Amino acid sequence: MSLFQNAAFYISANKMTDLPPPIGVEIAFAGRSNAGKSSALNTLVNHNRLAYVSKQPGRTQLINFFCLNPERGDDKFLVDLPGYGYAKVPEKIRNHWQGVLSAYLTERTSLAGLVLVMDSRRPLQPLDIQMLDWFCYTGKPVHVLLTKSDKLSRNEEKQSLFKTRKALTEGWGENVTVQSFSSLKREGVQEAEKMIGGWLDPVEEGSIQD
Repeated sequence: MSLFQNAAFYISANKMTDLPPPIGVEIAFAGRSNAGKSSALNTLVNHNRLAYVSKQPGRTQLINFFCLNPERGDDKFLVDLPGYGYAKVPEKIRNHWQGVLSAYLTERTSLAGLVLVMDSRRPLQPLDIQMLDWFCYTGKPVHVLLTKSDKLSRNEEKQSLFKTRKALTEGWGENVTVQSFSSLKREGVQEAEKMIGGWLDPVEEGSIQD
């Protein structure tokens, strides 16, 4: 059974004051609009519509929390952050979410790690780099999913992974890891689960709470 099989919607937030108390552990998912973030989340939880998937970029405008085991009352969450970088979003909304994302990523004490979703055909765009700079400053781990790998040939996929891994290591060190991922073919699911599960287990034992 998937590590996230029982995940269910918990709450949405429009600003920092709407967030639930920072108790337990959260793993956040971030990425450019239309990079495949919601599809990746749905694939990991094995649920077609847990996270909203839209053909129109920029539609996710809330911070959405999903509880991993609501029936057991677990305080472990996957957090779907608003997509960034969509030009048609009004400037006022862009500025609002830039401030909220920056605050959430740098100040949220219950945030244990960030899954950063990038289109494998166009990784490390300027706003992806800004996201890495914001979050890596905290010292918490980042795992990059190079999504839509099914749209590349095997050789192109390997080249994209190699070049991105090299750039990430040179720019942000060993605390940032990367893998290929395809929601369509469900490739990379076990690797992603293993990485995220490793972030969750130490918290369960109390070793990251301080």
